[in-house]
Amino acid sequence: MQDLVTIVPWTFIAQICNLFIQLYLIKRFLLKPINAVLEKRKEMATAEIKEAEKAKEEARAIKEEYEQNMAEAKEKANTLIANAQKSASLQSEEMIQEANKQAAAIKAKAESDIAQEKKKAVNELKGEIGGMAMEIAGKVIEREISEKDHEKLIDEFISNVGEAS
Repeated sequence: MQDLVTIVPWTFIAQICNLFIQLYLIKRFLLKPINAVLEKRKEMATAEIKEAEKAKEEARAIKEEYEQNMAEAKEKANTLIANAQKSASLQSEEMIQEANKQAAAIKAKAESDIAQEKKKAVNELKGEIGGMAMEIAGKVIEREISEKDHEKLIDEFISNVGEAS
């Protein structure tokens, strides 16, 4: 039983050398390719992260450009609305002024027509009064009038003037 527990130095050295050879072979043929694959994966992941960050920056730039375009569009729309309101206001003022001018012209024409008609009526009335005065003068000349006849003629004249007007 003692042979089982004893250490043989040459076997021990051979086993240690065998262990180092196995470690070297595992490191050379197994760990290096695995590390190379892991390094490639790490590089791919890093590249994908960089691409994602780049895409994120591009999206942020596009968003800023979109927001700027929207702000410009709002400003243009507000400008157009303000211009349209100013134009409508000016147009309405012009229309009101034109209407006022037309109303003033119509009023002036009506006033001149009224004055003309008034002069015409006065002239006609003068002509009628003149005719009546001639009639009265003719009647007075034909006969001599008394005070009663004179009052009667005046009343007649006044009633004729009232009917003529």
